[in-house]
Amino acid sequence: MYTKTDLDGVWVFEPRLFEDHRGYFFESFNLNDFEKNTGLKPTFVQDNQSGSTKGVMRGLHFQKSPHGQSKLVRVIVGEVQDVIVDLRKDSPTYGKHFSIILSGTNKKQLFIPRGFAHGFLVLSDYAEFFYKCDAFYEPKADTGMYFNDPKIGIEWQMDLNKIILSEKDKNLPLFEDTKY
Repeated sequence: MYTKTDLDGVWVFEPRLFEDHRGYFFESFNLNDFEKNTGLKPTFVQDNQSGSTKGVMRGLHFQKSPHGQSKLVRVIVGEVQDVIVDLRKDSPTYGKHFSIILSGTNKKQLFIPRGFAHGFLVLSDYAEFFYKCDAFYEPKADTGMYFNDPKIGIEWQMDLNKIILSEKDKNLPLFEDTKY
């Protein structure tokens, strides 16, 4: 099932799950099905996966234009709060955010078009996060925005004193100083 969000181009995908006494099976991505339901036809060129412990915050990251990346993200094991912020200045939802719980149990996926900052907070003891990207990683374009900017107003699902940040993420600029 595909659900369009209030942010243009952002979709939540819930795959059809086939379960029996042996376990489960689902199709995690099918380009024909994706295009039919969303009208989008991404060409994914890179897959990434990370493992993180409870309280780890990764983000909010993006690559500066023209190296932006669309992403299809999901959690294989555990649970995260996944958050995106619209950085597209010509968008009616510029500066707005969207938050969703992704987990190995609910198997939901989030499609994030280019022009969004993206991050996730690990809520379970451990989580494995997987994402497909439609552009290659470009180190010179890699940047982000501070995860807890009061202007954006994200309601994080954990005590902020328990969040674990990298040195890079501690020093990211606020939204108003972010340039996509």
